[in-house]
Amino acid sequence: MAIFQGAGVAIVTPFHEDGSVDYEKFAELVEFQIQNGTDAIIVCGTTGESSTLTHEEHLDVIRFCAKTVNGRVPVIAGTGSNCTETAVYLSTEAEKFGVDGLLLVSPYYNKATQKGLFEHYKKIADSVKLPIILYNVPSRTGCNILPQTVVKLCSEVHNIVGVKEASGNISQITKLAALAQGKIDIYSGNDDQIVPILSLGGKGVISVLSNVAPKQTHDICAKFFAGDVEGSCKEQLRAIELCDALFCEVNPIPVKTALSMMGKCGGTLRRPLCEMEEANVEKLRNAMKNYGIL
Repeated sequence: MAIFQGAGVAIVTPFHEDGSVDYEKFAELVEFQIQNGTDAIIVCGTTGESSTLTHEEHLDVIRFCAKTVNGRVPVIAGTGSNCTETAVYLSTEAEKFGVDGLLLVSPYYNKATQKGLFEHYKKIADSVKLPIILYNVPSRTGCNILPQTVVKLCSEVHNIVGVKEASGNISQITKLAALAQGKIDIYSGNDDQIVPILSLGGKGVISVLSNVAPKQTHDICAKFFAGDVEGSCKEQLRAIELCDALFCEVNPIPVKTALSMMGKCGGTLRRPLCEMEEANVEKLRNAMKNYGIL
């Protein structure tokens, strides 16, 4: 059984102006998601600025999220690292907090070989009992987990069950789906490719869009699974302008700016991320208005 099916939000980590984690706003964001039908919460991923959290903050945010959600929807903790031992540490600690699964990004910067990726993931998986979703995002990591490697990992390591595919390469994802034969949970990592990946047998999306439009993102998936493919496609296409605007600068700069416009949290980012260019702010504002969330 999949950890979740549908739209999981890759939730932001809100900060006070001094850069500390704003737990009050974080709790409000969690409630906003649950009240609007999100199917899972993915905490401390790329969108959550995990790379600029200290290990203590990283684990505190995961613990707080799990406690706040309190079993109402699955919580998946981002505990990946380019250092295998660090990923083992974060994963084993997160398991103690009662999360439902782990999301493990491929090692960044050091760019492991496919053999190295297998050994990296197997060591982490062997350290925990939780189900694991691999996270393939080569545009940010410089490292592509090939379909054959994903299949080998899911076949030989019992608790590696799926992959968040954010390569953007539909041909690669199609090959993965063919090799997987329905035995691997595939999630879209790109909000503009939800329906195409669902049509290949995907289980859902791990979504940036869902931060600002949780009900609508949920509905894209729910309509598809209910057999309303036309309605699902219509919702997907309606969201394309907003999806483009949410990635007109590096994630999570635009989505935090959008949440600030909505009054959901401040737009404070940790360096080296910085505030949006004004022209892109206007592009984002117009897209949100056209989508009906501003």
